[in-house]
Amino acid sequence: MNRIILIGNIGNEPEIVNLESGSKIAKFSLATSDNYKDKNGQKVEQTDWHSVTVFGKLADIVEQYFKKGNKVMVEGKSKTRSYETQNGEKRYVTEVVMNEFEFLTPKS
Repeated sequence: MNRIILIGNIGNEPEIVNLESGSKIAKFSLATSDNYKDKNGQKVEQTDWHSVTVFGKLADIVEQYFKKGNKVMVEGKSKTRSYETQNGEKRYVTEVVMNEFEFLTPKS
């Protein structure tokens, strides 16, 4: 099973790509944080950044309502793809393809 659930803050305004077919793709980053104590008892906060991609009708919702700093729960699956740079180097990108979400920031 390929299922990811993340709770975090939107790190940037979503980037929207309009396809010729009329559908959309939305992309944004999501910051998740984890707290722990190191061997000296000091609190340490570790932040991880996740690339999130959204297709179709959910991309319309992301475009309209997702704002930088908002807290959301994102559910989806992990997807890895590759591409070649102009120099011929092969690069890999891992992203979360969102299929559900929940707003956790109260409405203002």
